[in-house]
Amino acid sequence: MKAMPAAELSRFFALLGARFLEDDNYTHQQMFGHLADDEFTAHEAAEYLEVSMATFRRYVRSGKLSPIHLVGRSQMFATRDLKALKRFTLGSNR
Repeated sequence: MKAMPAAELSRFFALLGARFLEDDNYTHQQMFGHLADDEFTAHEAAEYLEVSMATFRRYVRSGKLSPIHLVGRSQMFATRDLKALKRFTLGSNR
């Protein structure tokens, strides 16, 4: 898949998504359960949290979020930690 051109890859996932979502009676677990033990890079984590990279880095520096391990120079973050931080920040903004 990595060898696919970006436009073709985009079309592939659009078709896959359209077909997958034909029946919209899926539970959250059915849609995202496979991500429960997944790890995110800093960029992916910032995107998930819907914050800029600068804000994300502040979270890490302040200890609100810690990487679970390093892969080369990339920090990896646990899904459960990201969910907890997102719940906390959403709860404090209300």
